[in-house]
Amino acid sequence: MNTLTIFDPALCCSTGVCGPGVDPELMRVSKAVDRLTAMGEAVVRYNLSQEPGAYVANPVISKILREEGDGGLPVTLLNDEIYKAGAYPTNAEFCRALGLSEDALEAGLAGTSGCCGGAGCC
Repeated sequence: MNTLTIFDPALCCSTGVCGPGVDPELMRVSKAVDRLTAMGEAVVRYNLSQEPGAYVANPVISKILREEGDGGLPVTLLNDEIYKAGAYPTNAEFCRALGLSEDALEAGLAGTSGCCGGAGCC
């Protein structure tokens, strides 16, 4: 099983989906991660402001921070190797990395509303 690990820049909360001005890209990533984990996929997400130790402990991410600072984030690792840096994977890229059909995530998100898959719990 493949594992995706997302290293976010410093965000105000664990997903960055809070406050009056929510970034649509962060909303998309949050929904995708929630859906993928609900499907049983191995996806881990770290936030620099809340979990800095994870960044220091990972040699790939630590090197990026030393060389580029937090401007090199976000970084997504696939099985501990850089999969995408400087931007979040698209939904299709998430699926490809995890060996899913490219539309598996889109199909799973169809008909949902809100960041909690229609539960309105945000």
